[in-house]
Amino acid sequence: MRAVFNFPASGAAAPGADARDRRAVGLWLAASALMVFAMMIIGAITRLTESGLSMVEWRPLIGTLPPLTDAEWDRVFQLYRQTSQYQLMNRGMELAQFKEIFFWEWFHRLWGRLIGLVFALPFFWFLIRGRLPAGYLKHGVILLALGGLQGLIGAWMVESGFVDRTEVSQYRLAVHLGMAFLILAYLLWLTLSLLWPVESGRPAAPRGHRRLGAWCHAIVFVTVLSGALVAGSRAGFIYNEWPTMGGGFLPSPFWDPALGWRNLFENLAVVQFDHRILAYLSVAVVAGFWLWTQALGQDVHRRVRWAAHAMMAGVLLQAALGVATLLSIVWLPLGVLHQAGAAIVFCLTIWAVKELRGAPQ
Repeated sequence: MRAVFNFPASGAAAPGADARDRRAVGLWLAASALMVFAMMIIGAITRLTESGLSMVEWRPLIGTLPPLTDAEWDRVFQLYRQTSQYQLMNRGMELAQFKEIFFWEWFHRLWGRLIGLVFALPFFWFLIRGRLPAGYLKHGVILLALGGLQGLIGAWMVESGFVDRTEVSQYRLAVHLGMAFLILAYLLWLTLSLLWPVESGRPAAPRGHRRLGAWCHAIVFVTVLSGALVAGSRAGFIYNEWPTMGGGFLPSPFWDPALGWRNLFENLAVVQFDHRILAYLSVAVVAGFWLWTQALGQDVHRRVRWAAHAMMAGVLLQAALGVATLLSIVWLPLGVLHQAGAAIVFCLTIWAVKELRGAPQ
């Protein structure tokens, strides 16, 4: 099976740029990837503190500064008091409480703007100075476009929470998170290509081994998307027990015939159950990949073995964090760590897929 993201074959050192340029561009891309990773943490806090709908206005150019006067704070608070989230969930909230949730959504948007600057300004500087490795101009343009699209998706997602509901659409949240993972993966792939390239002449791993690595990558990604549905629908706040649900393997009632296929995305019991099963499947496929790698021994490159070890440790820790988050009824620190763990495991699968491909011919 092919990887979810069909990245360019840039595993070897990029031609047309000396080592100094490759290192400089690689460090810039690494910094951008770390900022995207941090954005995922900030986004998790924003979501878990129910802060995402506190900023009613969408002002991409002039919304950098928070309210600076009492009059401006009163104005934005009045706007929030007209939302369904305030009317249905936070009626009676004081201004001091509003300022706390406002901070996280404001910081979330500010960080997004900072990512744009940290990526765009060096990109154009490298471009003007002629220091971009061959082929990296198109990657930079694509990433700029993806970043702009992500901003639009974020606005589209927030808009869904202002109509007779107290949270954003779980579907739009999944799209937003999925795009964030796509951008992170793209940045990581290019970073590894420049800072830690596959050695020239290294052959690819056996075909079946490569396919299983791709399956690890794909299943982890689908598990991440199912986690977005859990978060968006607040399905993590029910059946806070493990390994059972409602005392059994399946809770009762489970399937609502009236919902049909929408049970998979809107029935809280089914949404949580699906995420559990996908998590188990992620552990199983990564364990299978790890065992196969150990069986191959010295027939696979040491960096493939390192990636397998890291994936195995990462997925086990992530599973434990998932259980702890559930049992704690989504305690904020554990929920944030669980989000971070998902990103780390996903990045490890990207690294493994890259190493398995060997050097491009």
